[in-house]
Amino acid sequence: MIENDRLISAESTGKEKFGWILRSGWKGSCPRCGKGHMFKSWLKITDRCEVCSLDYRFASPDDGPAFFSLCIVAFPLAFFVVWIQVAFEPPWWVHLFTSVPVMLLGCLLPLRPIKGWLVASQYVNRAQEAGSHVLWAQLHGSDASKSEFDQ
Repeated sequence: MIENDRLISAESTGKEKFGWILRSGWKGSCPRCGKGHMFKSWLKITDRCEVCSLDYRFASPDDGPAFFSLCIVAFPLAFFVVWIQVAFEPPWWVHLFTSVPVMLLGCLLPLRPIKGWLVASQYVNRAQEAGSHVLWAQLHGSDASKSEFDQ
């Protein structure tokens, strides 16, 4: 991974890795080269990076983006909506035009950067299930002697 013309490697500090993860996840760029695209549509991860050919089969953010979006955004927004109801007692249609769009946008907009951060974090930290390296190589027909992140 190249950051400011230098390689981010296993010896890089946690601060450098964290900065790289945040930048590549936010931009949706390849966590290896920083130039290619991570997404081919809103939340669909591409098969390979068009620049460095990173294979994204390792990426498995699963329900993480939805979980973090709900916990970080929806939960506080729900308290805000309840406060509006208790403090001002607006009619139901006010919530329809204010609370519902705020909740929808507040939960949907962060999904892509959160998913990008999770995928970049998996790549940078070489995160995979313990003991699954050989099985993963067999399933995907890849070289078991090389890390899945380096193929």
